[in-house]
Amino acid sequence: MAPKKAEDGRLIIATNRKARHDYFLEDTFEAGMVLVGSEIKSIRARHVNLRDGYVQIKGGELWLLNTHIADYKQAGPYHGHDPLRPRKLLMHRKEINRLATKIQEKGYTLIPVTLYLKRGRAKVEIALARGKKQYDKREAIARRDSQRQIDRALRDRGR
Repeated sequence: MAPKKAEDGRLIIATNRKARHDYFLEDTFEAGMVLVGSEIKSIRARHVNLRDGYVQIKGGELWLLNTHIADYKQAGPYHGHDPLRPRKLLMHRKEINRLATKIQEKGYTLIPVTLYLKRGRAKVEIALARGKKQYDKREAIARRDSQRQIDRALRDRGR
């Protein structure tokens, strides 16, 4: 698959498509990542899975948990990394404090939405999200299906 370049020069590596289905995304933030050498090599090879990942605040620091970055095969047995290890995220203290107060509210969580490279550095876009109920998900699916039928009818009408 060809790399996707965004309009602002970002090279998108992985997206969490399930996040938009399971959560209402309120606000997004950009955070840097603290990585080891074999992890950045694996990210450049696009071996990342964000689906089950989430962000937690521990001791005033942001941590990306349960995100799978596959082993880099050429790293060897002694220079590799644990694929599911917690990774520290880098943000300004004021932003972390603002996020911590928001998370205190019931129903809010932080989830990774997109992992990308910006000027050679790995960045993750995290979103302040509120979980959807089952009926919200069904409503979104119904709305999407009806829009698809309308688009199909308009396209066929022009033929």
